Amino acid sequence: MEFLLRFAILLSISLFSIRSGHGFYLPGSYPHKYQIRDPLSVKVNSLTSIDTEIPFSYYSLPFCRPKEGIKDSAENLGELLMGDRIENSPYKFKMFTNESDILLCRSQPLSSKDFGILKKRIDEMYQVNLILDNLPAIRYTKKDDYSLRWTGYPVGIKVQDVYYVFNHLKFTVLVHKYEETSVARVMGGTGDAAEAIPNLEKDGGPPGYMVVGFEVVPCSFQHDAESVKDAKMYDKYPSKIQCDPMRVSAALKENQPVVFTYEVAFVESDIKWPSRWDAYLKMEGARVHWFSILNSLMVIAFLAGIVLVIFLRTVRRDLTRYEELDKEAQAQMNEELSGWKLVVGDVFRAPSHPKLLCALVGDGVQILGMAVVTILFAALGFMSPASRGTLITGMLFFYLVLGIAAGYVAVRMWRTIGCGDYAGWVSVSWRVACFFPGIAFTILTVLNFLLWGSGSTGAIPFSLYVVLLLLWFCISVPLTLIGGYLGVKAPHIEYPVRTNQIPREIPPQKYPSWLLVLGAGTLPFGTLFIELFFIMSSIWMGRVYYVFGFLFIVMILLVVVCAEVSLVLTYMHLCVEDWKWWWKSFFSSGSVAIYIFLYSVNYLVFDLKSLSGPVSATLYLGYSLFMAIAIMLATGTVGFLSSFWFVHYLFSSVKLD
Repeated sequence: MEFLLRFAILLSISLFSIRSGHGFYLPGSYPHKYQIRDPLSVKVNSLTSIDTEIPFSYYSLPFCRPKEGIKDSAENLGELLMGDRIENSPYKFKMFTNESDILLCRSQPLSSKDFGILKKRIDEMYQVNLILDNLPAIRYTKKDDYSLRWTGYPVGIKVQDVYYVFNHLKFTVLVHKYEETSVARVMGGTGDAAEAIPNLEKDGGPPGYMVVGFEVVPCSFQHDAESVKDAKMYDKYPSKIQCDPMRVSAALKENQPVVFTYEVAFVESDIKWPSRWDAYLKMEGARVHWFSILNSLMVIAFLAGIVLVIFLRTVRRDLTRYEELDKEAQAQMNEELSGWKLVVGDVFRAPSHPKLLCALVGDGVQILGMAVVTILFAALGFMSPASRGTLITGMLFFYLVLGIAAGYVAVRMWRTIGCGDYAGWVSVSWRVACFFPGIAFTILTVLNFLLWGSGSTGAIPFSLYVVLLLLWFCISVPLTLIGGYLGVKAPHIEYPVRTNQIPREIPPQKYPSWLLVLGAGTLPFGTLFIELFFIMSSIWMGRVYYVFGFLFIVMILLVVVCAEVSLVLTYMHLCVEDWKWWWKSFFSSGSVAIYIFLYSVNYLVFDLKSLSGPVSATLYLGYSLFMAIAIMLATGTVGFLSSFWFVHYLFSSVKLD
């Protein structure tokens, strides 16, 4: 009963947060209450840079190390794939206890190697990422009248060929006082859903505090290394430290030690625990997102008008005239007909490479289903950045489970093309299970070797490689074969017309058909490219993306546009007596991937100007190619299935002997 009560309260809070657009709360996670002077431990994540996009371990630099040694935090599969490496740090706080001038450590004299690495990391604009109570450290800077927020702080800065390190950190921890109330008060309705959370604890306990914010101000302060030569960690620094972020004085020098210090201040805040992620997830550019959706709706309305004209005026009118004639008149009319009605005996002729087509459609169903379900769950708040790696883990899980749908659709389409013959269905299922995962595995392996060579934490460990292979062959492949078996048992789709033994010659066309196919991808790209900018900025510029509601709407609009584009183009090909529509319907909507990849190249050239080195550029292009292939399979599948339904519906109305 207690579990049901918790679940009901948390679900109501999450739904309230979604409706209100703020006060985010992640279902399944709970606030941690601290008493005064309770210990707080800061963790460190990988060093990151938008200049190289290659993460490195925090302790790859000569920073202070904890007394108890370096310990890895438990990480999920998504975190490992994203390159996160969360470890303990020497920074220790006590709840609601302000401290200043705390000595962390005095490093060993910088060797030429350490000195060179520090200078290189400063040149490459690497950021240090700290975490307290699952909140990343956030840094505020002012530009004109605007306040900019950043996660983490830079390793150092270069001023007139001199390198300075940020060796003093000023922490500000925002805390919210925890007032005990009764569950009856919450259930009676306080008007604030967020107040329901603390009531999950027992009443009568002493008041405590919850961490609702973690801010950092980095300073470069010239310490006296000799004065702390014999001091221990957490001792008081002998003199007062003035932290001025606008001045730098701790210049790096080879064979000289670096002294690290910090201070911490606790500030009571009105921010409640469910709203503590608002500073990170604050949506920017809402008008631009709405403009993107409005633009997509206009494209959809235009294409819908064309489809409506095709159905109501052309197809229906021709079919009505055709059915009103007697058989002799129909036979005479057949000799005079032109257009799509002449290919009635060839329109369902098996395409070239049917197994490959079925495999691509099956993989497309799997990718599209994974994307829709993942984005839907993320829009409902179940995959927040507050839980690092959950989004990637969820995508992988849904992809594996949807192997059943991929095998089912591919084998059923294979039986339909073969007019009910299911011979070779195992081969089709294996192609589905291995085609896209094989491409992904090849691309990621090549990129992983580059990361291994760079010593980056973004490189997938060998043990994780084994886990991914086991997931592939022990879960994905069997589920795909099960789906294929279900496809064998399901009835195939019967063609409404017979196929002639001798194929009809396709008349010469004025324009190459592939020009239309390539041009068709511009319309789906037009519905996507604005949102694509925000996605690319999130991935490559270190920004948090959390407008999954907009993304879900854009995805639905993209599916509709792909279906309409493919349907219109298929009708145009049939009208010029081109009955080879199978592959063209797939690539007419799938060609949007070409424009997405070209946009990625454009983004690299004009927006990622700071991206340096061939390794970084290769990583970027490799991941972009992987994304483009996945989008091609998903959008191509939408176009093919909609065209197949249209052609089947169109010719099912034609009466033949």
